Amino acid sequence: MPPPASSPTPSARPRPTLGIAVITLDAAAHLADCLGALSFADRIVLVDSGSRDATLAIAALHGAQIHHRPDWAGFGVQKNRAVDLLDTDWVLVVDADEVVSPALAASIRDVVAADADGVHALDRLSAFCGQWVRHSGWRPDAVPRLFKRGTARFSEDRVHERLVFSGTAALLDGVLLHYSYDDIGAVLRKLDSYSGAGARQRFERGDRASFGKAVRRGLWAFVRTYFLRLGCLDGRAGFMIAVFNAETVYYRFLRLAELGRAEPAPGMPGPDRPPQNGRD
Repeated sequence: MPPPASSPTPSARPRPTLGIAVITLDAAAHLADCLGALSFADRIVLVDSGSRDATLAIAALHGAQIHHRPDWAGFGVQKNRAVDLLDTDWVLVVDADEVVSPALAASIRDVVAADADGVHALDRLSAFCGQWVRHSGWRPDAVPRLFKRGTARFSEDRVHERLVFSGTAALLDGVLLHYSYDDIGAVLRKLDSYSGAGARQRFERGDRASFGKAVRRGLWAFVRTYFLRLGCLDGRAGFMIAVFNAETVYYRFLRLAELGRAEPAPGMPGPDRPPQNGRD
């Protein structure tokens, strides 16, 4: 009898792919280091909101696919735009001032190769004006950033966006280095942008404020950062961070009060707006 026909050899399972999502605006300072540490990825998508420095040239040099979206609607919306442009099996979201360490890169590659479900968090270590900060509420700082495409999405907050997903995030080995504030100029620029965006976000949610509230909340932000979160152990940087947090909160609530005087909060009657449901 002739030997039975051998069954065809099953084809090898395709290797899971990894895509990187980055959003930028004048982010040239650390972008080369950021993208250079991600050379193991299959695809990099960069969504830019109008850079005028060398950001786009650096991105092109590292093979990133550049998309222009100048209609800024907040960090959450912009990050979701970048994520939506990826068709890879896995997605890693990094900021342009963050650098994946070699140990963390190895952990990311292992997770993608295993192709198991779940969201994974990165252990972030941040620098403030050249000093690594280990207290002040900045550590520990596990940020969920690596996930299977379609299993997570960012909240659409203007600032302090978060990744929304089911379950818990497993912390990866290795460190994500975050060069958050290079100098005092960067601190002042972020103070202005964060307080303004935070005020607008709270106003759209119906929050109100006053001068007194701004003072109280600002003082509490300093006490919480410097004493309760041990910013005093970070030396000069800890004191500066406490002051920065206090000023950001103070100006956020001052701006919120200003918005309340200029226009009514959502759902509230204003000078030229009739009360809802006929009530006064």
